[in-house]
Amino acid sequence: MSTGIPFPPLSPELFSISLFGMDFALRWYALAYIAGILIAWRLAVVAVRRSTLWPESTPPMAPARVEDFLTWIILGVILGGRLGFALFYEPGYYLSNPLQILKIWQGGMSFHGGMIGVTLAALVYCLRNALPLLSTADLMALATPPGLLLGRMANFVNAELWGRPTTLPWGVIFPGDAAQACGQAVGQLCARHPSQLYEAALEGLLLGAVLLWLAFRSEALRRPGLLTGVFGLGYGLARFSVEFVRQPDAQFVTPGNPLGLAWQLGGQGLTMGQILSLPMILLGVVLIIRARRAR
Repeated sequence: MSTGIPFPPLSPELFSISLFGMDFALRWYALAYIAGILIAWRLAVVAVRRSTLWPESTPPMAPARVEDFLTWIILGVILGGRLGFALFYEPGYYLSNPLQILKIWQGGMSFHGGMIGVTLAALVYCLRNALPLLSTADLMALATPPGLLLGRMANFVNAELWGRPTTLPWGVIFPGDAAQACGQAVGQLCARHPSQLYEAALEGLLLGAVLLWLAFRSEALRRPGLLTGVFGLGYGLARFSVEFVRQPDAQFVTPGNPLGLAWQLGGQGLTMGQILSLPMILLGVVLIIRARRAR
């Protein structure tokens, strides 16, 4: 496994400064969140300003309301992503150490948990302000892929969430003892799938391009729920597929379960990421069928 592309000399920190005896750093991952939120905000504003895109030429909200709505979404992302990670991936540890859940700066966020948090936050906001649920969901779906693209690229810069060992020519030799523990011969390096970049391409670039085309070059937004369904189906399929080459979380890997399957039967099974993606795929199909059948 010695053949592969050496990991580039990247630092997780964009820059750091020392003030009053304390170190402050801007990390690429934090910058990805900030940039993703700003892009989502601008995309949403552009979409709601074009009233002809929406049913009966009526956007789900006024441009001035987008900022207020975005505040709720940010809270949903952070709270849902952190709680989802604690409950889905390391429930034993966090139930024994509940205060550790608050330490989000130590890392550990779940997309599926963030999705649940965003859904609940948007549901409450829509009900409080009498906004159309499905059209608001379509607006969120349109604005999400840029953040996914930047977030996965930040995962690559951080040399985290890498894939399984591979002998393919584009395998990356990630640094660190954990990444290099592939069971290879002594003296050889371990190359792994750059699964972060696979997800960035599928969930960010490809899915984002499809949603932009549907929103601005077809009449998809006139069918409430259609863009939301395409997003759920597209993200679910992309994540489900990449899980086949993505290294599972360490807590799922045991000597008797080297593939880190969260559910298995007869030697076959699914990872936690695949299990959590199945409801998104199912919901996406249901919403697409419903939207296409509706007048």
